[in-house]
Amino acid sequence: MKSAKIRNPLSFLLALLGSTLLVGTLYAQPVNVEAAKKEGKVVVYGAVPPKSMDVINKPFEKKYGIKVEYWRASSTKVMDRALTEWRAGRPGVDVVEGNRGVQLIMKKEGLFAKYIPPSSENFPDQFKEKDALITPWRFLPISILYNTDLVKGADIPKRFEDLLDPKWKKKISIPDPSRHTTTAQFLQELEKIMGPQWREFVKGLAKQEPHLAESLAPVTNVIIRGEAHVGITYVKYVKQYKGPTDYVMLDKFLADPNYMSLSAKAANPNAGRLYMEYVMSADGQKAIAGEGEFALYPGVNPDIRDAAKVAARTIFMESPTEEGFKKLREEFRQIFFGK
Repeated sequence: MKSAKIRNPLSFLLALLGSTLLVGTLYAQPVNVEAAKKEGKVVVYGAVPPKSMDVINKPFEKKYGIKVEYWRASSTKVMDRALTEWRAGRPGVDVVEGNRGVQLIMKKEGLFAKYIPPSSENFPDQFKEKDALITPWRFLPISILYNTDLVKGADIPKRFEDLLDPKWKKKISIPDPSRHTTTAQFLQELEKIMGPQWREFVKGLAKQEPHLAESLAPVTNVIIRGEAHVGITYVKYVKQYKGPTDYVMLDKFLADPNYMSLSAKAANPNAGRLYMEYVMSADGQKAIAGEGEFALYPGVNPDIRDAAKVAARTIFMESPTEEGFKKLREEFRQIFFGK
C-alpha cells in the first residue's frame, strides 16, 4: 500500500507543532497548592548533598509549610533503592532526582508519571524531554580537579591524556567504573573528545593504579586529604567542598544533565509537583547556582571561575541502555581488576 501524500507540507508541520505544544500544555498545568499543603510532606531521593539541597528544601518548607524528607546517595544507589521499592510493590518516594542514565532506566520500568513543571518551559529546548516523564533541572560538567597545595605551575594537567604521565601513578582518584554508572558512561563518552583512542586511554588509566572511590563526590575528599593529587570529578565540587582544590579549564567538558521525575505511585503527588515547580523556578535555580550547581534557567550561572566559559564548552553525554551499562561495567571490571 502506498503511503498517503501530504498535499500541504507547511499545514502538516504547523498541525504537528500544534499537537506537540498541546501535549506540553496538558502536562504543564499549574500546581494545586492547597492540595499540596494538605498532603503535608514530600519524599525526595536525590544525588545532591543535603547541605546543598537545603538552599531549596528549607525555603520551600518555609514558604509552603510542607516538610521535605530528603534521602541522598549516589545516582546509582538512588536508582537501586527506587527500583527495589517499586518492584516490591512498596514505592516510598514522591520525587526522584538523578542523572540521565539512571532516570532512563527507571523510566523504562514505568516508575514515573507525566508532569512538566511550568517554570521548566524557560529552559533551553535541547534539554526538554517530549514524553514529559523526566524534567532536566541542572547539568554537571566533569573535569580534572587537583590539590593546589600539591600540584602547581607546569605540573597542572591540561587534558585527560596528561594523567597517563608516570608521575601520576597512584596519585589519581576516580570512581570505580565497574560499579558507578556515571563514570562508566563518562569513560565511554570520551570518544567524543579522543576518538577511537578512548579505550587505550582507559587502559592506561587503569595501569596508573588509581584510588577508586564509590562515586564522584568522595574523589574530592581524597584530593583534599592529599591521598591523591588529582582526580576526575565534577567542576562544581571546587565550590561545594572546602579545601585546596581547583579545576582544569579543558577545551571540552563532558556533562550529564540531571533530572527530576514524579513517581507514578507518589503518596504525595501534589506536593511532589509543587516541589518540582519550585526547583525549576527562578528562585530555586538561583539558589542552587549559589551552591556551585550549573542551572538551566537562562542567565543563571554558579559562582565558579569562568563558569560561563565552562557552559559554552560543554558537550552532553549520551546514555547507554540498561544492558549497555551492564556491558560497560563488565568491560571496566576486566580492565581495572582483570576479572
